[in-house]
Amino acid sequence: MNSLERMIVILDLFEGERLEWTLEDMQARLGYTRSTLYRYLKVLTDTGLLTSLPEVGYTLGPRIAELDFSMRRRDPLISASRPIMVELVQEIPGIALLCRRYRDRVLCVFQERGTASFRSNYERGLARPLFRGAASRIILANLPSAQVRKVYESNPQAVQDAGLGGSINELRASLRAMRQAGFDMTESQVTRGATGVAAPIFDRRNNVLGSLGLTVEQDNVSGDRLTQMATRVMQCARLVTRAIAREGA
Repeated sequence: MNSLERMIVILDLFEGERLEWTLEDMQARLGYTRSTLYRYLKVLTDTGLLTSLPEVGYTLGPRIAELDFSMRRRDPLISASRPIMVELVQEIPGIALLCRRYRDRVLCVFQERGTASFRSNYERGLARPLFRGAASRIILANLPSAQVRKVYESNPQAVQDAGLGGSINELRASLRAMRQAGFDMTESQVTRGATGVAAPIFDRRNNVLGSLGLTVEQDNVSGDRLTQMATRVMQCARLVTRAIAREGA
């Protein structure tokens, strides 16, 4: 790895549940020499991406919050989706979720709440696996075949536990059904007692960019209510796709 890649690996340490790292722990985990690690940490702290606290160690720095604010204000996908999500939750009380694929996971990048009666476990900034939750699974359903195989081979048991099939062929059949329907629906996979419906968002080259979802506080949604939810979520996702295409994304 080059120097930039090595610094990114340091930032990757802070993606999990552990948010505080001493220099000694970093060195033991990464195997960098002490002088090399000092040099990288100086760059990261000087730019505000990390900060050092006495008796604590290194943590994420204030630049992260600044970048997050800029993203919420200026990201084209969020800007295109925000007014549509507001309208969606006014019509169907729930929580609207905007998600993007991130490496081998899906990240919630924006939420719009239309109810205070419950809270989604799919918090903004929280990454989820590609095979759990409607917002994630509908993205998986629209990935190229080679990437679907890679996801399956990385954790076939987890795919089976998510109800997507016990073989690569069964997984592909499940995903094909989602693509044909144009949406996915799951119950209690992310938030207990809640139903989630999501539809894909595409870029102008027709590559899946993310998903727009709606979570409501009720299990076993069926009949007219499910049809209403699915229809509106698909309409909203298509509107975002068109807006993104106009932006040239």
